Amino acid sequence: METEQLKQSVKQRYGAAARQVSTSNSGCCGSFGQDCGDPITSNLYSENEAALLPETAVKASLGCGNPTALAELVPGETVLDLGSGGGIDVLLSARRVGPTGKAYGLDMTDEMLALARENQAKSGLTNVEFLRGEIDNIPLPDNSVDVIISNCVVNLSADKDRVLREAFRVLKPGGRLAISDVVVRGAVPAQIRRSVELWIGCVAGALEESDYQHKLDTAGFTAIGIEPTRIYQTKDARAFLADAGIDADAIAPEIDGKFMSAFVRARKPVVR
Repeated sequence: METEQLKQSVKQRYGAAARQVSTSNSGCCGSFGQDCGDPITSNLYSENEAALLPETAVKASLGCGNPTALAELVPGETVLDLGSGGGIDVLLSARRVGPTGKAYGLDMTDEMLALARENQAKSGLTNVEFLRGEIDNIPLPDNSVDVIISNCVVNLSADKDRVLREAFRVLKPGGRLAISDVVVRGAVPAQIRRSVELWIGCVAGALEESDYQHKLDTAGFTAIGIEPTRIYQTKDARAFLADAGIDADAIAPEIDGKFMSAFVRARKPVVR
């Protein structure tokens, strides 16, 4: 898929999700034929976290993890969420960094930005700013952010190398990357991989674990780590694969345990 075609596909998908949340009582997962109890998007946030947020922020979540819980944010930090959607991780981050800190959300989908700003107004948080833009061309200056988070969005980019270079650019020396993303562990046949990625919600494709580490290293990051948070089995995707005409039992050995949600950590070195 060409880069521009991919961007339009992502915009359409997430624009439709935002409209559904804004105009109905259902959440985003229903937009794509997924059961809202599916093993990817369900049970990512605690009841206490959800209670702090507008209901529409929770319903608009299409992530695969909870980067704010793993990023170890502290008061006074500046945080940037790449692909902030309805704003759930931005609003949680804003509470963690407190009034002396700031939380930015970056998204290219107008409908999601509108929903996120509505959610910010409902939350009453003032240390939040939502920016329109693309994650491979971040509209912030060099060395301006302490922490970058993201929730299952980097895998949607057609140019992941550029995304990671941009993340490195805007991080302050010593700043850290702390993102949730879908990662592949080991080889998977192309046809099966495409089908499973569609189930997960990827459009461009998830990176293989060692490839992800290599791209982070090439961008200049150090202290790189990839920690699985949910590992998907064939049974998790059985209904989707059946609808796609794929025999889940036949391909189980090819995909069991190879697709996972993971917490990706890295740091921008301090220049001495």
